[in-house]
Amino acid sequence: MAKYIVEQSGPLRGEVQISGAKNAVLPLMAAALLSEEECIIRDVPQLRDVSLMKEILASLGSKIDELSENTLSIYTEDIISTEADRELVTKMRASILVMGPLLARKGRARIPLPGGCAIGARPIDLHLKGFEALGAQIVINEEDSYVEAVAGPQGLIGETIYLDFPSVGATENIMMAAVLAEGTTYIENAAEEPEIVDLANFMNKMGAKIKGAGTDTIKIEGVPHLRGAKHTVIPDRIEAATFMLAAAITKGSLHICNALPEHLKPVIAKLRECGVRIEVGDDDLIVRGDLGPQNHTDIKTLPYPGFPTDIQSPFMAYLTTVNGSSVVIETVFENRFMHVSQLSKMGASIETAGNKANIKGNAKLRGCSVMATDLRAGAALVLAGLVAEGKTEISEIYHIERGYEKFIEKFAALGAKITRVED
Repeated sequence: MAKYIVEQSGPLRGEVQISGAKNAVLPLMAAALLSEEECIIRDVPQLRDVSLMKEILASLGSKIDELSENTLSIYTEDIISTEADRELVTKMRASILVMGPLLARKGRARIPLPGGCAIGARPIDLHLKGFEALGAQIVINEEDSYVEAVAGPQGLIGETIYLDFPSVGATENIMMAAVLAEGTTYIENAAEEPEIVDLANFMNKMGAKIKGAGTDTIKIEGVPHLRGAKHTVIPDRIEAATFMLAAAITKGSLHICNALPEHLKPVIAKLRECGVRIEVGDDDLIVRGDLGPQNHTDIKTLPYPGFPTDIQSPFMAYLTTVNGSSVVIETVFENRFMHVSQLSKMGASIETAGNKANIKGNAKLRGCSVMATDLRAGAALVLAGLVAEGKTEISEIYHIERGYEKFIEKFAALGAKITRVED
């Protein structure tokens, strides 16, 4: 198994290019199943999760070509199977996103219960309730850990669907199922994330009729079929936020390119509260952590446009180093404090009670052997390692490589002392 070795690095400086968003590209790839024609997706990050999705689509009948390093062609003239491969699906939770397109185009979808990061239950009941509202019959085989959805004799029929929680995955899956349904579908209390808007824009290019994406109510008028389309993935706001924190925690100065400040408002606001100077452009930011003392703040994760849960653990790593005490409240996932024990090994002073963490600042972090418990926890440990005395050895880095493209190369180019070694 490979590991990262991170050493105290001093201020990071330079320019970094943000990749296409992991959380946007996976539903875009799944949506390509909805058309018999070629779809071309640009700015596709080279990630383990993307490779897994390519394998899943290929097993269903898609022909996938890499037109260039970050451009994919996905052509699914015929879907040869409506059952996703268990071995692939159990490695990545986002694989559930093929269910909506399969149900829409073939009237049937059978999928093992998906895997991914162990950051909470993340049940798929909202996805299934949405499909059921559209007229599908749902069968859950708990013994075999499979779930199956079968459209009624008339196919899928548009309906008003209220989500008990604004789930991103459920919103995406229901959107993809509804675009080929008969009649009009409304998704109420829908997720408002930029990745939802990106998916809607892509499907509208394919001929879908979707309005309201980015608000809490999405209207989808069903159409008979979708054509092929070309689309560029939005920049990864979580990767951008990670590098913003890297500038802050190392007291460096970074120019972050191909980042949309509109998608980063809560992170920008909180870093400014801490004393970090941020200059905002149309599609870039300059983050200065070298202009004075940095102080505590409190954060509370919320669905978009609130503070993103995906940046909670990297932000907590940063808060261990500033002046004063901070509070972090996690409201989205019930098991997203697994990084606390690892940061504590490095000398952080963090106490948790339920979904609340109290962090004492000015910690004297020291390098040691730690483990990435999930994707964003891994990024948090790298940030801590950049300012910890000595060497930090991070294992289970496959989590990190699921979600950050050219992670080592980008950090090293900014002056970080970080290497990847085979154990």
